[in-house]
Formats: sequence, structure tokens, C-alpha cells
Amino acid sequence: MVINKSVVVIGAGPAGLAAAVELFKCGIKDIVVLEREPFAGGILNQCIHDGFGVIKFGEVLTGPEYAHRFIDEAEKLGIEVLTSHTVIALNEDKEITVLSTKGLITYKAKAVILAMGCRERTRGALGIPGTRPAGIFTAGVAQNLVNLKNIMIGKRVVILGSGDIGLIMARRLTLEGAEVIAVVEKMPYSNGLARNITQCLEDYDIPLLLSHTVINIEGRKRLKSVTIAKVDEKGEPVKGTSRKILCDTLILSVGLIPENELTLGAGIRLDDITQGAIVDENLQTGISGIFACGNVLQVHDLVDHVSNEGEKAARAVAAYLESDGDEYMEKSHIPVKAGNGVRYVIPHTVSGNRDVTFSMRVDRQWENKKLSFKSSGNIIKSIKYRRLSPSEMVVVSMKASELQGVKGLEVSIDEA
Repeated sequence: MVINKSVVVIGAGPAGLAAAVELFKCGIKDIVVLEREPFAGGILNQCIHDGFGVIKFGEVLTGPEYAHRFIDEAEKLGIEVLTSHTVIALNEDKEITVLSTKGLITYKAKAVILAMGCRERTRGALGIPGTRPAGIFTAGVAQNLVNLKNIMIGKRVVILGSGDIGLIMARRLTLEGAEVIAVVEKMPYSNGLARNITQCLEDYDIPLLLSHTVINIEGRKRLKSVTIAKVDEKGEPVKGTSRKILCDTLILSVGLIPENELTLGAGIRLDDITQGAIVDENLQTGISGIFACGNVLQVHDLVDHVSNEGEKAARAVAAYLESDGDEYMEKSHIPVKAGNGVRYVIPHTVSGNRDVTFSMRVDRQWENKKLSFKSSGNIIKSIKYRRLSPSEMVVVSMKASELQGVKGLEVSIDEA
């Protein structure tokens, strides 16, 4: 049996829920949201700290509070949100195969919104030498065990990587009575937000060791120690700088990867840098009628931006359906590329006929520089920044009038 829907949203995290609510407000009511977890809300359910919603709602909320703003609204509007429904396949014809407690279900959609979120890099991706004892967790798993399952994971903790979840867990574990010996970061700068460095490390006197990494793990049944060392500019351990730290727990906070197996299965091209889909200014992928938003498109640092991106995708889908598909979509033929100092820019193409919001990350820390948008070598827009960091997404809006006559667009870091 095939169930026909106007829109299928894959993922009931902040991007998917925001997209579903916005679709309903745009008059698209034949929607289903598919979520593999038993509860809607995504990763926000385990983020019990505050700091969410300042941009979106003008309030400081915890993760669950933020999620329930959208969960409650979706329920009030009568939007169909199906939990414990795992999408196992998506094809270019927008057919979605779902595994549920009732067996296999197939949906046929006029449009699909990809909002599957992201996953964590594990020890296997890092290739750290040593034994394979218990006591090694990714930061998200540690957060889930402590916050949702009330399981304390260790007493003496080393955290590798200074991503935001790792920083937040440094504070959380300290409050639960553990000793967080150090946060070890391979880069010469932190990969977390500045506020988390202050509130989660400095306020609790937890050392942040920049330009350091873990080079060995020891322990049989349980982790006994890790060896850390200073690294040079190439990230290689510096001889004579290693030292052993006795600990029973190692937390890995070493980056996130968009959850894009379904995207690849549908034949959608991915960006080599973001590992998210290549999209146009409408967040439409290379397949007509399939859109991507949130952390499955690019890893965000603020959930407010995730929700905004979900709503943007929803408005584009509503217009796509209203015009019966391709007739609405203005051909995005103007390529956008990352230049000096910029790792990536989204969207990858624009039409030049409408206002566009670009999001990007720089490749390292920069101070007192300009972010320049260039066409054929000519600067069409530039913004001065006192500080730019890879840990903080840069969002810039441009008017259609600024894009008139543009044949190609390059975004780069220049002297102020």
C-alpha cells in the first residue's frame, strides 16, 4: 500500500518541526513528519541546560522547553507526527520507505523536506592508538546517559575536543561530582562558542589545553589513563611533551557529521566540506521537490538558526507546490564559491532575482578583517568584523538589487 502525501518531513527535531508548523501556516496541511526516536524534539530532549531561544523567542529556554514550543504547536494544529518510524530508503521519485511497529510503509510525496540532523564522530574516525576499554563516550552519548537515563559515567574525566556539547558536559559532570581534569583541544583555538568557554570551563576552573591531543589510551576492562601531547602546526605530536593522565573516562567532542545516508541513497550530491546536500537559494537539492534544512544540511551552532532554516525550506516548498513544481523554481544558475579564508558558503547557487541569506564558516580565527562578496573580482558587498571564528556560523543577507548583473559569486576574507 502506498500513502500519498503533499509533503513528507523526515525528522522531528527542531528543523523538521519548524518546517511542519510553517507549512501548515502556509496552507499546506497534508503533511506527515516521520521520526525514528520514540519522542519528537530530537537532540533537544537531552539538552537540559539553558541558552536556547534568545534569537527565536527573545527568551532563555532549556532544550526541552524550546522543543516543546514546536511540539505543542504541531499538536495544536493537528499535524501528523509519527514517532518510532524509521525511514530506510528515499528515491528520486520522492518515494519513502518506512519501518514502523506495524511493518513497512511506503509514502509517495509531492515534496520532501530532509531534516535528519547529524551524528557524532567516534574514536574510530580519529584512529587514537591504544586499548579498547570501557569508559570512552562521545559527548552526546554521555549527555544522554547522564541527563535522560540518570547514569553517572565516571569520576575522573578527560574531554578530547572543545565542541559545545563537550564543554557543556564538562560543567554538567562537575556539577554531578566528577573531576574534569582537562579539556584537550588539537587546534590552537576552541571549537565552541565563547559563552560556553566562560560559563562551562572558566567558571569552574577547568583547564583548556589548546594545541594538545590524546596520543594513547590505556586500560583493560576500564579506562586507566590517557597520554596527551602538544602538537605542532601540522597537528603532529611534539617529541618530549607527552604526559600521562590517570582517568576512568574519556569523552570525545570532536565534531558532527550530517546524517546523509538517505540523501546519498536518493542520488543527491553532497558538498565535500559540509557533507550536506548541495542546494540552491530555496534550499532545494539537485532533485526537484527535495529540500534540506538544519543540521543535515550544515552543522549549526545555534538552534534558533536551525528553526529559521526549517521555516525557510517550508515556505519554498509551499511555493513549489502552489506553482505545480518546477514552474515556480527560478533557475539558480549563478555559482557561489568559498574564497580565501572561507571554508564553505550556502546556498551553492542563486538566481540573482531575489533576496538571499548566506551562511558560512571561516577556516580559522581572523581578527579585524573584511568579509567580501565579489563578482568578477569586483567587491559588491563587504562587512567588517572584529573577530571571526570557525566555531561561529556567519550569516549575511543580500538584497536582489545587490545581485543584479552578477555572473558568479565568491566570498573571501580580505584586509579591513
